[in-house]
Amino acid sequence: MKTIKLFSVSLFLLVLTFAINAYAGVFVRYQNNDSSSYTFDTDIGGSMQKITFGGSQSGSLTIQGGGSKAIVYTSCGKVTLDDGDNITIKNGCISFN
Repeated sequence: MKTIKLFSVSLFLLVLTFAINAYAGVFVRYQNNDSSSYTFDTDIGGSMQKITFGGSQSGSLTIQGGGSKAIVYTSCGKVTLDDGDNITIKNGCISFN
């Protein structure tokens, strides 16, 4: 009986760990100072996706994926974003506030 409880608790914690990672993502606040919208390729947890920042806008977005860091590929190079970062986009380049 004790073994079954231990197994059940262990299985529950394992499933919970994977469920939390499945809903992980990177939340970013941004200010795009350019009139152009930019779409960048992003790698989060090994999954590639595209994100778009609207022209002349402030806002926030969540990059969905299995991690708390995302790599964004811009024409100025790659940038690593952490959850909760505040960024500015100018001339198509990302800088941190």
